[in-house]
Amino acid sequence: MTTVAEAFGGALADAGVRHTFGVVGVGNVRVVAALTKAGVRYIPARHEAGAVAMADAYHRVCGEVGVCTVTYGPGLTNTATSLADAVKNRSAVVLLCGAPPGGRPRPIDVDDESFVASLGAAVVRVTAPVDAAAAVAGALRFTSAANRPVVVFLPVDVQVMPAGTLPPEMAEPVPAEVPPVPRAEVGTVMELLGTASSPLLLAGLGAWHAGAQAPIAALADRCAGLLANTLLAKGIFGDNPWSLGVVGNLSSPAAAELIGDADVILAFGTSLSEWTLHGDRLVSPNTTLVQVDLRPEQISPRTDIGIVADAFDVATALCDRLLVAGTPPSGWRRRIAGRLDGVHWDQQNYTDRSTADRIDPRTLSLALAELLPKDRTLVTDGGHFIGWPARYWSVPDPAGFVFTGVSMQSIGLGFAGAVGAATGRADRAVVLATGDGGALMGLSELETLIRTADSALIIVYDDAAYGAEVHMYRHLEVSAGTVFTDTDFDGLAKSLGAEAAVVRTLGDLDAVRSWRARGCVGTLLLDCKVVRDVVGDYLVEPRASAGSTH
Repeated sequence: MTTVAEAFGGALADAGVRHTFGVVGVGNVRVVAALTKAGVRYIPARHEAGAVAMADAYHRVCGEVGVCTVTYGPGLTNTATSLADAVKNRSAVVLLCGAPPGGRPRPIDVDDESFVASLGAAVVRVTAPVDAAAAVAGALRFTSAANRPVVVFLPVDVQVMPAGTLPPEMAEPVPAEVPPVPRAEVGTVMELLGTASSPLLLAGLGAWHAGAQAPIAALADRCAGLLANTLLAKGIFGDNPWSLGVVGNLSSPAAAELIGDADVILAFGTSLSEWTLHGDRLVSPNTTLVQVDLRPEQISPRTDIGIVADAFDVATALCDRLLVAGTPPSGWRRRIAGRLDGVHWDQQNYTDRSTADRIDPRTLSLALAELLPKDRTLVTDGGHFIGWPARYWSVPDPAGFVFTGVSMQSIGLGFAGAVGAATGRADRAVVLATGDGGALMGLSELETLIRTADSALIIVYDDAAYGAEVHMYRHLEVSAGTVFTDTDFDGLAKSLGAEAAVVRTLGDLDAVRSWRARGCVGTLLLDCKVVRDVVGDYLVEPRASAGSTH
């Protein structure tokens, strides 16, 4: 007899699921047993929030559906932040969750469907011994087509029943049709590019998902424009010499000046958030802003011309039409060639604020840029430190960059995200940048990372504080709640089986050189004691509607 739980496990394996993440409890222990029996690798997390964050990061680096499992009650409620983050990331994630027998919640339980729905995830509840294979296939199809996490509730009494043949009750998503390229709007944009003196082409993560990086770069060549990208699309244009890098509050002064000079900006696959536009301070009010996105709700109020279409199709159409029309290039590249010297952060001058026992985070980040493994996935937690790795460290492509908690402006998911990234791209070393606040908040998954990753380098920017709050709210004099004594991350990591070193000077980075000489095998944690008074100029107090940034 094949039970429903066993049928679920077998169906996931048959569907090509290779890895799952989770925390075992009474509600899902049979599902986990079935998964492992079917040959699916199960990676035990230490916290349910970590399990979902792992599945989210896994999907983001390799494109496969991220599958995770937790039990009901507190197992489910513990997933709140990471599940909400996965929803906002539009990640394909399936969460298999146990449910009380007979649909009878215990007095301590919550209304699980309302809870999940409030976070924006889809829900399917198995109430009978249905065809498990169809239920799994439906959930996988839904999350892939809708780019929306799905929570599948499996009551424990149903799990032990013989697998039946009734179809599951789950609404199939209607595949979204790719809108045709609107000829009128493209014609208008073509005329704009034909008369623009300084056109800038901006790519977001949507452009990467559309595979539009090549036609966007070709379009920039055609009109002699410059290129730039959002933070989440970091690496999309590789080492293209005409790229200004990341736009927004992380732009270098030289890049920001050039962005401000653009008279036409053509944005592909980005929502143009306040972080990208740096609170509307980055783009000149006189700049004509064109935005191309598949989702009409993403079109920004700042946009002058919105085109709801595929980024690849629009970029290709514009490039072809400019070529046919023989439109002359703008000449902007020729005029500003000398100004491109210094657009990258490693070319910026600064005063080193290092002391005898604490290192300047800029000095640290610049030195590490030369020491990081070449084939790497960069994972970052949230916090004040985020600007340094984002500015100084390159990534091979946007799939090689995972910013955990970015959509929720949260911290504490870095270790978990590194586990998912290391699992999804085992061919790349995982490099995690985190602050001491986020590291302590998600500390349980440090053990998971050490246990599971083949190659991991962890850089803790340790200023013994919640740095963002210290600097943004200094006037409130809340140091008692934001400043702490130093944490011995070196000792913590070693006690869990990793290599570790305390970094106070550049000489202490010999630990990285030794790790690399041994083939980057295993986990190395650097407890970097950074000076607290180097304040990132990217730090902006969020608007009241934006919520906490930590």
